[in-house]
Amino acid sequence: MLNSLKRRLGVLYPIVTTFFICLILLNISRLGLSLWQADRVTDVSGWGTIFLSGLRIDIASLSYLLILPAMLTCFLSNDGLVGRIWHVILRLWIVTGLWFVMYMELATPSFIMEYDVRPNRLFVEYLIYPKEVFGMLWSGYKLELFIGMVASIITVLGGWKLSGHLVKGLTFPRWYWRPILALCVVAVCVMGARSTLGHRPMNPAMIAFSSDPLMNDLALNSSYSLLFAVKQMKSEDDAFKYYGKMDTQQIIKLIRESTSLSPEQFTSNEQPTLAMRKATYQGKPKNIVILLQESLGARYVGALGGLPLTPNLDALIQEAWSFNRMYATGTRSVRGIEAVVTGFSPTPARSVVKLGKSQTNFFTAANALKKKGYHTQFIYGGESYFDNMKSFFLGNGFVDMQDFPTFSNPKFVGSWGASDEDLYDKADEQFAMLSKQDKPFFSLVFTSSNHSPFDYPDNRITAYNTPKQTRENAAKYSDYALGTFINKAKKSSYWKDTIFVVIADHDSRAYGNQLVPIDHFRIPAVIFGGDVKPRQDDRLTSQIDLLPTLLSLAGIDSVTPMIGHDMTQNIDPSKLRAMMQFYKNFAWMDNNNDVVIFQPEKPESSYHYDANTTNLTSKPVSKDMVIKAKANALWGSLAYKNNLYTPVN
Repeated sequence: MLNSLKRRLGVLYPIVTTFFICLILLNISRLGLSLWQADRVTDVSGWGTIFLSGLRIDIASLSYLLILPAMLTCFLSNDGLVGRIWHVILRLWIVTGLWFVMYMELATPSFIMEYDVRPNRLFVEYLIYPKEVFGMLWSGYKLELFIGMVASIITVLGGWKLSGHLVKGLTFPRWYWRPILALCVVAVCVMGARSTLGHRPMNPAMIAFSSDPLMNDLALNSSYSLLFAVKQMKSEDDAFKYYGKMDTQQIIKLIRESTSLSPEQFTSNEQPTLAMRKATYQGKPKNIVILLQESLGARYVGALGGLPLTPNLDALIQEAWSFNRMYATGTRSVRGIEAVVTGFSPTPARSVVKLGKSQTNFFTAANALKKKGYHTQFIYGGESYFDNMKSFFLGNGFVDMQDFPTFSNPKFVGSWGASDEDLYDKADEQFAMLSKQDKPFFSLVFTSSNHSPFDYPDNRITAYNTPKQTRENAAKYSDYALGTFINKAKKSSYWKDTIFVVIADHDSRAYGNQLVPIDHFRIPAVIFGGDVKPRQDDRLTSQIDLLPTLLSLAGIDSVTPMIGHDMTQNIDPSKLRAMMQFYKNFAWMDNNNDVVIFQPEKPESSYHYDANTTNLTSKPVSKDMVIKAKANALWGSLAYKNNLYTPVN
C-alpha cells in the first residue's frame, strides 16, 4: 500500500508524509494540553473550537514550513548528482522541521505552568541571557531538560532514518510536467498558509474565541505561536533608537508634570503614571458608548469648516459638547483604537493592538470597567479579527464580540461587511437588551462604510459627486446612518443613562510635503447623551484625553495609568497639547500651536502651525518645550517595554 502511495505521489511523497506526521504530532499535543486544562476548556465550551481552529493553524503552519522544499523538489528531485544532493538537503529540512515541532510542543507544558500561555516572545527574549536561563533550568527543571534532550536525540536520529526511507525509490516526472507540478504545489501551499480568502491571512486573532488567553493559545501550536511573536517583535520600533536617549527618571518626572494631576494623586513608583482620578459626576454610574467613525477627518465635517457632508453630525455639534480642536494620534484605525480605548500615547512602533506584549494585561477601558460590573463589548460591521482587534480586545477586558458573523439578515453587505445602518441596528438592539437587564455597559462601536472601496446601499443619500463609490459619498452615507441611530437612541430606554461620543479614528489620508501634516490629524469629537450640556470647546485636545473625560462624565472613580486630561476639569492652558505620530516622525503641539517634531536619528525641529493656512513655519521654541516633547515622544516605548501600562489588579 505504501509503495503504491509512493508511486502515485512521486517526488511529493516525502513532503506529504512529513506534513501528516507533523499534523498528527501537533494534534496529539493539543489533545494532551486540552485534557490537562479540561476544566477551563469546558468552562468556555471550547472543545470543538480548539480542535477545528487548531487544524486551520496547523495546516497554515505546515504550509509555510513545506512550501519552499515542495517547490524545489518538483524541479530538483532526480536520480542524478543534483537530485542526490537535493535529497540530502531535503532530509535535513525534514529533520529540522520535525525536531522544531516536537521540541516546541515538549517545552509547552512548562511554559504554560510558568506563564499560562504557549511559548511566545518571552521564549526568545530569555535567549539573550543564556547563562542565567540555563542556571534557572538546571536548578529547577532538570527532568524537563532531560526529557527535552532525549526527545531531541530520538527525533533527530529517527527523523534522519525516516527521511532516508522517504526519498528512496521515488518516481520522477518528465521535465515538461515539472513546472506545472511546481505551480500547483505553490498554489496549494499558499492557500493553506493564508487559510482564508479575506483581506488578511490567518493570524491568532482570526481564531480567538475566549477572554481566557490560554484557551485561544490552545488552538495554536507552539511553533506558530513562537514565530508569530518573533514577527511581531520586528514591529516594535523603539523611540529611543529614533529620537535619542533620556534618563528614565527624567522622563517620568516630565510626564507626570505634563498631566493635570497633582503629585498626591500618583499611587505607585513601580507604575509611575498610575494615579487616582475622582470623577466629576458622582451620581449613578452611566453607560459609555464610543461611536468610532472610520476615516472621518475634520475636512469632511461642515460644522468644522469642512465639506458639507455631515448634516447630522453638524446638528449634533451644535446641541452637544464639541471639541473643535481635537487631534488624532495617528493615521491608522488601530492607532485611533489605541488612543480612545487605552489612552496610550503613540510610538513609532505599530499600535499596541497589534504588538505581542500588549495582548494581555494591558490597560483598557474594558478591563477597568469590567471590574466595576460593566458589560464590555465591541460592535463592528466587519470581521473583528481584522488588524488583530479580536485578540487584543478579548485579552484585555472585552467579553462580548458582536461582529459581522453575529448580524442576522443585514440590509446591505459590502466589501468590509455589514453597512453602518446594520451596525447601528445591532448596537441599538444590544443597548436595549442590556438596559432591560439594568446592567451598565461599555461599548465600542466601530463603523466601516467610509472605507475603500466605499460600498453603501442605494437610495439613502443625494450623491455629493460622481461616481457613486467615492469617499465623499461614503462619508455622507455614514452620517446618514449615524443620524438615524441618534434619532432612535433619543427615544430609547438607555438614552438618559448613557454617555455617547462620536469621534473619528483618523483622517482619510495624511499626505503633503510637511514632516507631519497637522491639518490631516484634526478630527471631530462630540460628547452627548441625557445630561450633557451643549458646549463649543476650543481647547486643544488629543485623542488620549477622551477616555479620562468619559470616565469622569460617567461617574467612574478610577486608578489608571493614563496620562490624558479629564476635560471636565479646568486644565492649565500651558498643559494642553496634541501628540501625533506620522510614520516614524513624532509631533508635539502646544496650545499656542507651536510644534516640535522628532525624526529618526536627526536633530529636532520646531515650527508654528497656522490653522488657517495649514502651513508650518520654522520657529525657535524654548528648551523646556523641546525636553518635555521628547519625554512624551519616548514615554510610550518606555512604558511598553517595561510593562508600565498594566491595569490595577
